Amino acid sequence: MANILIVEDDNSIQDILEEVLKNIYKTYHAYSGTEALLVLEKENIDLILLDLMLPGLSGEEIITKVKNIPIIVITAKIDAEDKVKCLLKGANDYITKPFDIKELLARIKVQLRLNINSNKKLVHKNLELLDNNHTLKINNLEVKLTKTEYAIFKQLLLNYPKVISKDSLLNLISKDTLDCDENSLKVHISNIRKKIKSITDKEFIESVWGIGFKIKD
Repeated sequence: MANILIVEDDNSIQDILEEVLKNIYKTYHAYSGTEALLVLEKENIDLILLDLMLPGLSGEEIITKVKNIPIIVITAKIDAEDKVKCLLKGANDYITKPFDIKELLARIKVQLRLNINSNKKLVHKNLELLDNNHTLKINNLEVKLTKTEYAIFKQLLLNYPKVISKDSLLNLISKDTLDCDENSLKVHISNIRKKIKSITDKEFIESVWGIGFKIKD
């Protein structure tokens, strides 16, 4: 059973979420940002439901302090700019109040499933990707990648041996890299190649003219 931390200073919403989740997940509660950090220090939390307007530390501040735990923001803020800011800071999903219970439950399931998958290694021949620290290993030699570079290389490996078009690749990595476009994609690919070349002469990413990229056979 997954552990979910509900960070919400409105008692009525806390009660609603507790009632909905109690038979599916183990729930923990925090009524402020500071209290949320204390719970995270003591408990093994699998997902956070986070309000933004909290006493003490704000929800936005909490997002920047939490690592490797999926966060679903639940807030009355409906402005698109607020949503983008939260996602760029590290939130995994964003839902506005009032929210549909079935939709919330579906979003929770998706994030928990993604988090389980993200904690696994991705292995291909002599390549190994480690999600917890954005590291690529080639013959056990480490290549440290940025978040964007890691997202790109991961999608190329997941789709091996297929060619991925530039548009498809940008769409696949959009959750992790909202600011990546076709021009910067080429730069990131070039940087990955340079980092790989620093430890091996082998080429792993192949450009397919007029289409996109693939992992080289």
